[in-house]
Amino acid sequence: MPSPRTHRRRRFGGALALALALLATTGATGTAAQGTPSDDASAALREVMFVGNNWDGTADVIESRGDFRRLGRLNVVPDREERLREIYLNPVKLAFFLGVRSGPGEGHDQFVDDMYATPDGSAMVVSRPSFADVVSLDLRTGRINWRFPVAGYRADHMAVSPDGTRVAVSASTANTVHVLDIATGRQLGSFKTGDKPHENVFTSDGRLWNMSIGEVTTALDAPWLDWTKGDRRITVVDADTFETVRVIDMRSRLDAFGRDDLSDAVRPLVFTPDEKKMYFQVSFLSGFLEYDLATDRITRAKYLPGNPSTDPDRTTWVNDSRHHGLSISPDGSKLCVAGTMDDYATVVDRESLRQGPLVEVSKPYWATVSGDGRSCVVSESGADRVTAIDFATGRKVATVDVGDHPQRVRLARVPADWTGPAGS
Repeated sequence: MPSPRTHRRRRFGGALALALALLATTGATGTAAQGTPSDDASAALREVMFVGNNWDGTADVIESRGDFRRLGRLNVVPDREERLREIYLNPVKLAFFLGVRSGPGEGHDQFVDDMYATPDGSAMVVSRPSFADVVSLDLRTGRINWRFPVAGYRADHMAVSPDGTRVAVSASTANTVHVLDIATGRQLGSFKTGDKPHENVFTSDGRLWNMSIGEVTTALDAPWLDWTKGDRRITVVDADTFETVRVIDMRSRLDAFGRDDLSDAVRPLVFTPDEKKMYFQVSFLSGFLEYDLATDRITRAKYLPGNPSTDPDRTTWVNDSRHHGLSISPDGSKLCVAGTMDDYATVVDRESLRQGPLVEVSKPYWATVSGDGRSCVVSESGADRVTAIDFATGRKVATVDVGDHPQRVRLARVPADWTGPAGS
């Protein structure tokens, strides 16, 4: 098993004083580089993966299969000085900025959460938590095409529509999801959610699902204090009108399943290819649950082993997410689980729920599927790597170094001759 490692939240301490001191030394130059999307839309595209290095403020572009080698890197905060200047001059923004750093950022600023490519492969669209915005970056020049400040003070997970033309982003402190035109950044609509909207998923029936996870950065983590975590629910809306179609409170479903002790904060989830079943993780749980959409019931649970080398104090688990990352093979037969605080990933047979080998990885934060569908790709945020695990064998097949604290990994398409922004 992995060697011991403690994941602890950083304290607010004297961060405010430090930031005010930094304000005095921040230069007055450095504005956002504005540009327009590349007009080379007819160029051939290649499939890649985007890896968001959250603490670095960069995104690596890697091969989507094979050896997963790194192709290039993009700076996702070219306007960093301008954004910081705005924040330091606004006491309310500064307080939230420092709150992100001391809470979900584990003592670091969060510069990239989620990323998608535009359909023509000309731009990367990125949510930036600490800057509370979404930006489009020209992949050829690295310049900003457009910027959308979200409501409130933090941007979080995104999802792209099946046709690739719209992107949904959670504004986590405003309990709002914005839906944007991916090419222009124009808001097409928005809807309200429970407390701290997190994951977003589009489904083929024209619905958009949002999972609100409540307060995950407090130390009030004992089961009897679960009521302090806020309003956690799944909000399902029509993806065109953004009208609420359904609200699912997993609390009552968990109680009916006999697990009233589990949190109802739904973390990453996946649907089966026919979208009849959903598999999801919840705060503090090592494992996942199965939910049948037709009967509206939790039907099974898979409990995965804890790592005896991991600090057993749940108050030290980052953002309450003991396991955070779930993907499903294209044929729906295998699930891949990122055991974040237990330092492993594993492939689970969906029919039998039998687990494969526990693959040692460091603080895996996300799981997705390779371009050829053969591997589960997890981000090792504790070791600054991305690792691929074969769905068939459950064994590690490739590892590639990336930037500081990789989190989200997404499939994308970029120009076939892309090697990085000009001059990088």
